[in-house]
Amino acid sequence: MKVKDNSPKGKYDPVKKAEEIARVVCRDDLRKYYRFRPARFYGGIATADCVGCSLRCLFCWSWHQVVNPDRYGKFYSPRQVAGKLTGIVRKKGFRQVRISGNEPTISREHLLKVLDLVPRDIRFILETNGILIGHDKTYAEDLAGYENIYVRISLKGCNEEEFSALTGAEPGGFDLQLQALENLSRAGVKVHPAVMVSFSPPENVKALQRRLGTIDREFEDIEVEELVLYGNVENRLKRAKIGYDAAYYPDCIPPEQV
Repeated sequence: MKVKDNSPKGKYDPVKKAEEIARVVCRDDLRKYYRFRPARFYGGIATADCVGCSLRCLFCWSWHQVVNPDRYGKFYSPRQVAGKLTGIVRKKGFRQVRISGNEPTISREHLLKVLDLVPRDIRFILETNGILIGHDKTYAEDLAGYENIYVRISLKGCNEEEFSALTGAEPGGFDLQLQALENLSRAGVKVHPAVMVSFSPPENVKALQRRLGTIDREFEDIEVEELVLYGNVENRLKRAKIGYDAAYYPDCIPPEQV
């Protein structure tokens, strides 16, 4: 199945995009994954890389899976995913797991069942763009039922304009990212914002911090994300004529960002 962009002026609605992608990567409570692995991030974490995303970030390290979800991965049940993650945890001595790669919130039923099956003594880090959580506050309320969850919302730029340029999505998607932070905070879920700042002037970063502070003062203390030049990321940005400041190659990521 080909994923088409039918939005006006080439911009797509990320919520509708998620619905479209779900028809490719979700089947009842099954979800497509292309890899299960231990990873060095967060001091060591078991990682399940899912297929399918509601955004098309030009700097994405998993670009091929994003734009060709029909070509990658295979379907796994929640029990299979939880089993593989906990197996890696036990083997490596880790204390935390995550679903990464693309966007884990696209299959709500699947995600919640995985959370049900992961032992409560294992921390579950949910890395998400937050679009669907911002769109529907009951998603945040569902996640609040899991004491071992910690949500990391990855903001794509510092404002609506940057978000749209980097993702190709309608600018309003950025507001949904901020709404996700508010919905999760109000629901009592542990959450923090991470911000891709490599494309943003300092004044835009400061303006975002002030904006985040109106939601929760703690959100002013952002996690800084900087560009990592995986694969063809550099070429994609050049073709789009998007410049950047700080950037690193995968083998030179600063320790504080690992």
